[in-house]
Amino acid sequence: MYTLVKKMYFITIFFKQIRYQVSILMLIFLNLSLTNFSYGQIEEKYSLKTVVIDAGHGGRDSGTSGRKAKEKDIALAIALKLGTYIEENIPDVKVIYTRTTDVFVPLNERANIANKNKADLFISIHLNGNKNTKAFGTETYAMGLHKTEGNLEVAKVENSAILFEEDYSTKYEGFDPTSAESYIIFTFLQNTHLEQSLNYASFVEDEFKTRALRKSRGVKQAGFLVLWKTTMPSVLIEAGFLTNPQEERYLMSKSGQEYIASAIYRAFKNYKATIEAKSQFVTKIDSSNLKTTDLESTNASYTQIYNSPDSNINNKGPVRFKVQIASSTNSIPVNSDFFKGFENVEEYKFDNYYKYTVGSTSNFEKIVEYKKIVEEKFPGAFIIAIDENKNIIPLSEALNRIKM
Repeated sequence: MYTLVKKMYFITIFFKQIRYQVSILMLIFLNLSLTNFSYGQIEEKYSLKTVVIDAGHGGRDSGTSGRKAKEKDIALAIALKLGTYIEENIPDVKVIYTRTTDVFVPLNERANIANKNKADLFISIHLNGNKNTKAFGTETYAMGLHKTEGNLEVAKVENSAILFEEDYSTKYEGFDPTSAESYIIFTFLQNTHLEQSLNYASFVEDEFKTRALRKSRGVKQAGFLVLWKTTMPSVLIEAGFLTNPQEERYLMSKSGQEYIASAIYRAFKNYKATIEAKSQFVTKIDSSNLKTTDLESTNASYTQIYNSPDSNINNKGPVRFKVQIASSTNSIPVNSDFFKGFENVEEYKFDNYYKYTVGSTSNFEKIVEYKKIVEEKFPGAFIIAIDENKNIIPLSEALNRIKM
């Protein structure tokens, strides 16, 4: 009997311990749930989901011509091969083409296709030309102000595609692709994603040089209309010179096109892995948790949110949230018309890039609402966090600090 009672006692203790541990686990789960409810989905890992591949020129616009080849044909062949490599090897990425046949697509429509589909990367494929038939090699461009006459000439050639469009002067705000003066509009760039664009461009040129064994002429910047209105990282690739007979033969060959396409694909794979490993973005906020005394409605004006009495805009704190609207290799005066309509414009310089932000608050929910207003003018705007030493820190770290 004593043995039975003893066994029953230990069994009772055992189940009490289990109930206690379950209770602890439930409390932990509830705490985590409440924490996530307060901030929405705070740390959802960024995933590159959509890429738009643009085969340059097409239809009545042949682009550069060699002795036999036309740019529009080679660009399309490479674009389709690139898309196939991505679709077969990275099936979770959606591939969208601006054209899959020999048709003419206006430059602004190519950017619109990328923007409407909320692409994570825009790749425009072209072939180069030069009066010097010995010129050869690859170049990859990001949107920017040309630093050499050579870069300007490449941009002039590619931008001349708008001459095939009806009423191009009105459509492109009086832009003349043959006039150097027209390129002054690219002095102030609505380019939030310059760093990412240059990052992918460097991956491309590295693959051309080390794996495809092509001569790399480097990563460059110039004012390309096809990249101008895109709201995501975007590059224009000059895969070789059709005006060089030897390189033309290479680019016309099936193996040459496969080498070029596979190099761009490997660069894409490396870029995707890199940004997904480094990036965490705030993707959802439960607006039902926001206090009505803190914020007006989503459609509130900039002044209503930014200048509300409890906005914390001017209060000092360990972490400040801001909305980044531009990034440039050239300094832009904060009082320029480029930033007209926004207050508290600030310039930061990190790794040779000038970053421009608007808004400044220690309240994360407020900056999320403010970003919605900023996006009306700068669709690619995103939130960053600055610490007390004026260093950019991950959003996850910043949110952990303000919860402490």
